[in-house]
Amino acid sequence: MNRRKFLVSTSMLTLAAGLGLATGRPARAGGTEAVFVLASSEVGAASQDPIRATLLSVVAMLVYDRLIEQDVDQSYHPHLAQSWETSADGKTWTFKLRQGVRFHDGEPFNAETIAWWIPKFKGSPNEYLVDAIERVEVVDEHSFRFVMKRADPNLIYNLASAFMGIPSPKSYDEAGDSYGVTVAVGTGPYRMESFSVGQETVLVANEEYSWGCDLSDNKAAPHIKRLTLREIPDASTAFLELKTGGVGMLLGVPSQFLPQLEADDNISFRSLPGMGVTYLGFNTRKEPFNDHSVRQATALAVDQAAIHKSVFNGVGLESHQFLISSLAESKIDPALEIHHDLAKANEILDTSGWQRGGDGIRTKDGKPLTIKLTAQSETSFKRTAEVVQAQLKAIGMDVEIVIFDNTSVVDQLKKGEHQLAVRHYDWNNADILDWFFSTTNIPYPNSTGWQGEKSQELRDIAMQQSKTPEERVVNFRKYQENLIANFLFAPIHEPVQNYAFNKTLLDVPEKLRGTQLVQASVVDIKVVD
Repeated sequence: MNRRKFLVSTSMLTLAAGLGLATGRPARAGGTEAVFVLASSEVGAASQDPIRATLLSVVAMLVYDRLIEQDVDQSYHPHLAQSWETSADGKTWTFKLRQGVRFHDGEPFNAETIAWWIPKFKGSPNEYLVDAIERVEVVDEHSFRFVMKRADPNLIYNLASAFMGIPSPKSYDEAGDSYGVTVAVGTGPYRMESFSVGQETVLVANEEYSWGCDLSDNKAAPHIKRLTLREIPDASTAFLELKTGGVGMLLGVPSQFLPQLEADDNISFRSLPGMGVTYLGFNTRKEPFNDHSVRQATALAVDQAAIHKSVFNGVGLESHQFLISSLAESKIDPALEIHHDLAKANEILDTSGWQRGGDGIRTKDGKPLTIKLTAQSETSFKRTAEVVQAQLKAIGMDVEIVIFDNTSVVDQLKKGEHQLAVRHYDWNNADILDWFFSTTNIPYPNSTGWQGEKSQELRDIAMQQSKTPEERVVNFRKYQENLIANFLFAPIHEPVQNYAFNKTLLDVPEKLRGTQLVQASVVDIKVVD
């Protein structure tokens, strides 16, 4: 789903000049404009099509509304859906829609929209979100019913997902494959004026907006009338832009740099609990990680506590499994979690026939234990890779770090060219296990290439046969325990979400609503006069 690199300089203005920045450039004009910098986890989105995209930024949360919104405490709140109820067997869901809602192109939003929308997911990467829905029945203009193939206790969570933003049927069908790039039309508080892939997106306020959800104080048009969301590859530049007033807010701030930013009287912060995990991903199709013993030894050699302290400045949590700690599905037997055990790691390699040479590097059958560790160019990724490199040397592994930008890393993963990679995801649901480890998602996002028969069986039970939320929790625990036992990853760190803003430019609510900085909070942000 990744943190940005920030450079702290004793002479910010001098460095800014050297980078060619227009220091002091205002992030607003006429008290109505603002500039945000996207978090690195959101950089590189090629489209703002919620149905077909595999990566979306906060842009999608502002252009589109969802039927249901999720708050930071995991509670659900009505939005385009005013109310909903389900049958006792979970096979029927009935929704009543908010009236008077219109798309940016003037088209009405109603139950027929839902009947058009759900079938559009067929064959898309996000089909799994609605896979349990057999059909949509229109009850009347503002009521509809989902008739389910099976009970799906995860349906409400799915409906609150960024990928369940509802586009205009007219604009979507007219644009065809170019939808999400040349045009993106929803019912949300912002209209998309322009979208330059990898550069920036410009949004303008939807002045007709009057149907904000109950998570927002402001139910009408947003206070910021023109919002530019920039993608700045060099995070040190983003840091300087915040310091000098070129941007109003950074949507991702590494914890290790909070002390330096806190020293600036003009900078303030907001935070939310983390939604993801930083981890090492193995490619089980490539030697030597097609060997369970090498994967296990590598995972046990990773010292989460050392990385937590040296890379993340002690902020956040150590991670010892793949799911975030706030999920009920993460409450597995602690004995099954992956913890640092250097002695056992070396013992495993000794037993497996990997012998140390005079230079300390292990070999087996004449092949040295030499690997390439892929990492993104952001500081936290590079620093994590460097610490891991040193830790793996302690078990006789010779590690070469290779650095790429995020897009190039993803290309490598899709082609299966990597051996080991420092990765991070942001997703607050246990179905992330299906996303990264199901055989149906090979070669990507299941870049591990894992095809364990038992794993897939447990995945199918968790995803398709859970009838109640409680049963789903139990099934996903079993699924994750199986994945851990196969050592497909080495968990490292669970960060918090940090947002830094220039308080001379923006007035940000003390309490953020939503699972991250989304529509519910953005519409309440004001530009300082």
